[in-house]
Amino acid sequence: MKQKIAIVKVGGAVVEDEQQLAPLLKDFAAIVGKKVLVHGGGRSATKIAAMLGIESRMVNGRRITDKAMLDVATMVYGGLVNKKIVAGLQAQGVNALGLSGADMNVILSHKRPLKDGIDFGYVGDIDFVNGNSLRKIIEEGIVPVLLPLTHDGNGNILNTNADTIAAETAKALAPFFDVRLIYCFEKKGVLASNNDDDVIPVITHDDFIHYVNSGRIAGGMIPKLENAFAAIAAGVTEVIITHSTSIDGMHGTTIR
Repeated sequence: MKQKIAIVKVGGAVVEDEQQLAPLLKDFAAIVGKKVLVHGGGRSATKIAAMLGIESRMVNGRRITDKAMLDVATMVYGGLVNKKIVAGLQAQGVNALGLSGADMNVILSHKRPLKDGIDFGYVGDIDFVNGNSLRKIIEEGIVPVLLPLTHDGNGNILNTNADTIAAETAKALAPFFDVRLIYCFEKKGVLASNNDDDVIPVITHDDFIHYVNSGRIAGGMIPKLENAFAAIAAGVTEVIITHSTSIDGMHGTTIR
């Protein structure tokens, strides 16, 4: 029987807000058993870039990462955001280790090709997550804290979507563990309307197609759910999308 593991992905809006981050780290520390934390940090990168006079460019909600922005992302994700989280977890008694995809060759990716004529720059699409290396770390009692940077094996760092990192990590660990993937953000789950309390409790793939076609699910929630369904299809036991105050997975939207 496989051991259970929780993979919690938390968005930048939460990790960059001290009032939200502190209770989240406390709740994460309280999760019994093996666990992994994956985080974003795009708002901090935008803020620091502006302070340095570097323009942030977005297309359809996705960041264009030129060389200057890649340097900012590397500093912010790999330094400011990640180390603040790691230190906060250590204060909660969690033996956390911050990892980019380049560390121990944990996540290998390739530079995203032109898409619809758009050059996203130094953005990575994942080729491989080294589940065996992560397993060895986890079985030593260490809690990986994965940040949204990967590498291409040729010395290049690539900015990579944290939702995708969480899903691909869950898939890579599924052969070794009974994996529960929890996406946390500022909403209570997947919403059926503009009402923050109108949470859809369960979504199947057929439901997802229906909601997208009807316009009830749109924007950034679409790729998040696509990652969730890909994880389920690859053997992840359960995927939940919920508020950052519910990382125990007892509330929110369950993906089936």
